[in-house]
Amino acid sequence: MAQLPFEFGHRPAFGGADFLVAPSNQEAVAWLDRWPHWPGPALALVGPAGSGKTHLAHVFQARAGALLLAPASLDGASLPDLLGHARAAVLDDAEGAPEEPFLHLYNMLAERRGHLLVLARHAPARWAIALADLRSRLLAAPVASIAAPDDALLAALLVKLFADRQVTVSDEVVAYLVARIERSFAAAQAAVTALDRAALAGHRRITVPLVRTVLGG
Repeated sequence: MAQLPFEFGHRPAFGGADFLVAPSNQEAVAWLDRWPHWPGPALALVGPAGSGKTHLAHVFQARAGALLLAPASLDGASLPDLLGHARAAVLDDAEGAPEEPFLHLYNMLAERRGHLLVLARHAPARWAIALADLRSRLLAAPVASIAAPDDALLAALLVKLFADRQVTVSDEVVAYLVARIERSFAAAQAAVTALDRAALAGHRRITVPLVRTVLGG
């Protein structure tokens, strides 16, 4: 019987030099490299799940001394207490944030001549924003988009995701995966997680036959 692996998790590297720059994300990287010389207080960083938004947000956090905020942290919170003396913040999953506190957050950072990095799957123009002042501010913000990866980036991403788990795989395995999984960062993460768990459970190396067994095809 296969042994169930313990779920220890893993620690992805968040260093700026570790991020994989490719045509699908170079626009976003260029915008973050322009900080603090953005044309306004906010920048919207948009892209599909698992596309690297969180990684870039950690890079921005380190450079700008930014606070990382979730929508729930704004609801009912005292923004002056929450921000302290910070002049930069990252709001994750911003499309679901409560609008009044979101607007106050934007305004407070603007008054401090600070910056707000807004993370979302879609550009603010596609959000259903009821608060006119918030809508006008977000529509004025530049949008940096991350697209789905091409084959070269998907291959490099797979190698990185395995390396984050201290796993080395052959070029054959990477090529097999690139040819069969969905062209998305989320699919790459799911495949690596499933294969790593299966390899640990069966005390096996990750090979093409194991990939066939776990993922089919």
